Amino acid sequence: MISHVIPPSWGYTKVSNSLVRQPRLGSDAKILVMYVQGLPEGDRDKALGEHARELRIGGRRYQKAKAELIASGYVHERREAASGGRWRTVQVFSNCPLTDDQVARLRAGVPADGYEVLSTGPAPSAQSPAVGAPTGRVVGGQLPADEEPGKNDSHPPTEAREGSGEGSGTPSAESVGESVGELAGELADGPSRTDSDAASRTAEVVAAERVLLSLRHEERELHLGVREARTLSGLAAEWLRRGVTAADLRRALCRGLPTDGVRSAVGFLAHRLREKLPAVPVEDPPPQQPFMPPPELIPCAGPGEEHLFRPPVPWATTCGPCHREEQRAFWAGMRDGAEEAPPPLPWRERFAAVAEGEAETP
Repeated sequence: MISHVIPPSWGYTKVSNSLVRQPRLGSDAKILVMYVQGLPEGDRDKALGEHARELRIGGRRYQKAKAELIASGYVHERREAASGGRWRTVQVFSNCPLTDDQVARLRAGVPADGYEVLSTGPAPSAQSPAVGAPTGRVVGGQLPADEEPGKNDSHPPTEAREGSGEGSGTPSAESVGESVGELAGELADGPSRTDSDAASRTAEVVAAERVLLSLRHEERELHLGVREARTLSGLAAEWLRRGVTAADLRRALCRGLPTDGVRSAVGFLAHRLREKLPAVPVEDPPPQQPFMPPPELIPCAGPGEEHLFRPPVPWATTCGPCHREEQRAFWAGMRDGAEEAPPPLPWRERFAAVAEGEAETP
């Protein structure tokens, strides 16, 4: 096997070889450990199942991965009584295997065999500014077996390509400022946008940038770079704000290309986005319902003094109280008639009567 590995210069998670080569853990369990380890501190206050759902690991796969992590000591669960007679499950996650004793000591605030507690510094006072010097971030864990303090075997970051700027691929503050300035220049003739809207990455701008970057899959002549797509994302986002879907926007930009080819994808798309910008949708007023006058008053056909009512249906002749009285009288008569009727004959006698009738008929 020939391997070619380029270590990333930023945005990576450091994982020990003991975890990667752990034979008792499956791929889902290892991915869960690496995913949770690389999350910011503010995004770790979730259950392990929620992180698994974000990775589309669910059902039997998640139950198997969780059982492997618990058996190997990476995850510890404990049920505790909460207020109101309820119970809660507390999960302790670690990127290194821990024993039950070590977990208990960590939860009690006592360092456990080289693993330090995260919150060892004193709590800041309520005074503004807080009293006391700031303390550094305390992290727990042991070094991997194949590393020593002060030793760094990582490769230096790769050289930047020509024309792509200096340094690594991380955008600097100056490059971000230049891209925002170019975007403001491109939108000078288009819809007015404030500086705060241009600087903030709204959902429409992000969706428009994705559409622009995906045009190369439809037409190779419309291949855009990341900075070029970000420059045109403001004009394309205005299409989405006016009710155009992402599929319709992609179709409008790819159809009807010049026969002699596109010389500049950025200029062609900018011109088409400005010239073919749809009008602002105007909501049609709700249809006016025709005025229906209330039904006229008619005399009630029921007993008693003459009185008027509005019929709920055209064929009604009695008002509500009179109609209910008629129904009560009708069903009372039906009940009395049913009580006075003779009981039905048993089935044997009915069969005998039917047989006698058939015998008498010629």
